[in-house]
Amino acid sequence: MGRYEQMMKKIRNLVDKPERIKNLGIVAHIDHGKTTLSDNLLCNAGMISKEMAGKQLALDFHEDERVRGITINAANVSMVHEYDGEEYLINMIDTPGHVDFGGDVTRAMRAVDGVIVVVCAVEGVMPQTKTVISQALRERVKPTVFINKVDRLINELKLKPEELQDRFLRIINDINKLIKQRQPKGVDWRVNVEEGSVAFGSAYHNWAISVPCMKETGITFKDIIDYCNNEKQKELADKAPAHEILLNIAVKHLPNPLEAQKFRVPQIWKGDLDSDTGKAMLICDSKGKLGMMITNIQVFDKREGEVATGRLFSGTLSQGQDVYLVGQKSTERVQQVGVYMGATRISVDSVPAGNIVGITGLKKAFTGETVSTEDIHPFEGMIHVSEPVVTMAVEAKNMKDLPKVIEVLRQVAKEDPTLSVKIDEETGEHLLSGMGELHLEVITNRIRDGGLDIETSPPIVVYRETVTGKFGPIEGKSPNKHNKFHISVEPLEKKVYDAIVSGELKSGRRKDRSKDIRARLIELGMDREEARKVIDIHRGNVMVDMTRGIQHLNEVMELMLDAVESVMDNGALANEPITMMKVKLMDVVLHEDAIHRGPAQIYPAVKRPIYACILKSKPTLLEPVQNIWIDVPQDYMGSVTRELQRRRGIVGEMKQKEELMTIDGKMPVAESFGFAGDIRSVSEGHALWSTENAGFEKLPGELQHDIIMKVRERKGLKREIPKAEEFME
Repeated sequence: MGRYEQMMKKIRNLVDKPERIKNLGIVAHIDHGKTTLSDNLLCNAGMISKEMAGKQLALDFHEDERVRGITINAANVSMVHEYDGEEYLINMIDTPGHVDFGGDVTRAMRAVDGVIVVVCAVEGVMPQTKTVISQALRERVKPTVFINKVDRLINELKLKPEELQDRFLRIINDINKLIKQRQPKGVDWRVNVEEGSVAFGSAYHNWAISVPCMKETGITFKDIIDYCNNEKQKELADKAPAHEILLNIAVKHLPNPLEAQKFRVPQIWKGDLDSDTGKAMLICDSKGKLGMMITNIQVFDKREGEVATGRLFSGTLSQGQDVYLVGQKSTERVQQVGVYMGATRISVDSVPAGNIVGITGLKKAFTGETVSTEDIHPFEGMIHVSEPVVTMAVEAKNMKDLPKVIEVLRQVAKEDPTLSVKIDEETGEHLLSGMGELHLEVITNRIRDGGLDIETSPPIVVYRETVTGKFGPIEGKSPNKHNKFHISVEPLEKKVYDAIVSGELKSGRRKDRSKDIRARLIELGMDREEARKVIDIHRGNVMVDMTRGIQHLNEVMELMLDAVESVMDNGALANEPITMMKVKLMDVVLHEDAIHRGPAQIYPAVKRPIYACILKSKPTLLEPVQNIWIDVPQDYMGSVTRELQRRRGIVGEMKQKEELMTIDGKMPVAESFGFAGDIRSVSEGHALWSTENAGFEKLPGELQHDIIMKVRERKGLKREIPKAEEFME
């Protein structure tokens, strides 16, 4: 029996022992070495040879990942590791680092209980490092740290042992500050060098070291410097193999499902914890009721179709079992159940609670779906750090392929919830919106690789509209004149908006008004009376019902909120979504007879006064912006800052970092297209940069009119912005 087959047998023997399971994610800023590190762990699993570890990038199994040299999709793999005479099942997910694919990181966090945060020793803690640590802590996932590329500090920067230690301490302090701010109450998850929850090494050269390992082997920082200087890193890898050190960290410092679910389940599932399902999930009971969340959907092979990845919190999932999809309200049959080995899976008859599983047969499932055997409370939605800000039109080259295009776009949106697909009824265009230019480029290339001939428009930025002043109330009458709505609008408090964006305040209609969030709204600066009467949170906007005792209002509430949300989705200036606005219902008169209060009467009576108020409230356009960090040698700094300013970028601060200068700035997404080529050109390939979405900011006044006109023209709207009087009676 070969090593790989032995591994399969061991995995099958361990899936039903949750005390010996570790669900682990590898997360980092782009190019800090996640997939290279994963190679080392796969070498331990017998999936790749020792010689190829660190170079094969085995978990980048899509062709475009190999061509671009970055991870685009999260990849799952299971392996067995022996520690202190016991065998452990490690279910690992390698995640992307590029900001455009941050959605995959968010989804992976729901499946795992702990992460190894990879940090480049040269670059230190970068924006995406902070983002992934924050994401982990929000999901109550415990972090450990691997400081990678230590060989570069020695061979390129020529650091001495004391300087090495100072560098490591700086990185660890930066990470611990963040952990202390965000960790769950009652635990201390800060990483500790002495305890061994931090390792140092070179994933590319296959070695790693931790303080417990140094004590055990007698290796010192001076020895490490000697090994690197004398080109003996291979010898070092034999004495301190990276896979062993890191898997030891996973086993010793990350929780198993029995420990993790006690504090994770109350955070991610808001159902009744005293119910049978709640109790089973808290203790990871494989004999309890089924409780699972789908965290990813991918098509690896056209013949087998969609494979859904899920984290099983309770119960046991078996081949041929009928399961209930809570969101879709439908029952489907599980065809195959398996554990992952990269792009392939090992089929098993059943998988118990505590594992990450691959499932076929759930055709109606979507990412974020709750799966059980009955209708249970759904899991909390996953909070994506940013939203789609770039759009392109996608059309079939041949008319006969039109139905296929619609089908493919629906499929990609199902696989990746950070994508948004919309059919523009005015123009008949299929609009695909994503996190950035690269995100859309990758998706459209994959559609073409699948054999579908499509044409795409140049990328277009998605703007937002908002109001900067107050106006109202304005009366809106229904066409039959029997129903009247008095509505006003004003800007939403900035702190309330930030709490909605961060996921602290959940979006959605509120049947119990704002009972559960009232105190928090008042803390965030909302008026006490308004805070008691919030009835809807939608797209970063809030609807408040200030009326008292209006007869029949409850009967038209859903129709009224449909109309309000429709306005928030399509603003008055250019039909772009509205954000940061508060809509207040001040008074209502309704006809006694329900027949006179139908959709055709309520919709215009609500929408018209809101549009009129918006147009009287100094409306403005907001554009998406991104933070940007550029590392560049001093000789090229002038040309790089000029390139940034040419694109309406703002240079914040500049810091010296060894032989490089770090430029910290901000740039509109609209000006970022083609940036990669231009920055390489002006820096002759010497610039390294990273970006992070930074929300929306007001578009400069001198550009407002031109951009609004361009957007209206593109959408086939009348050239003139409507006047408020057109909506007032």
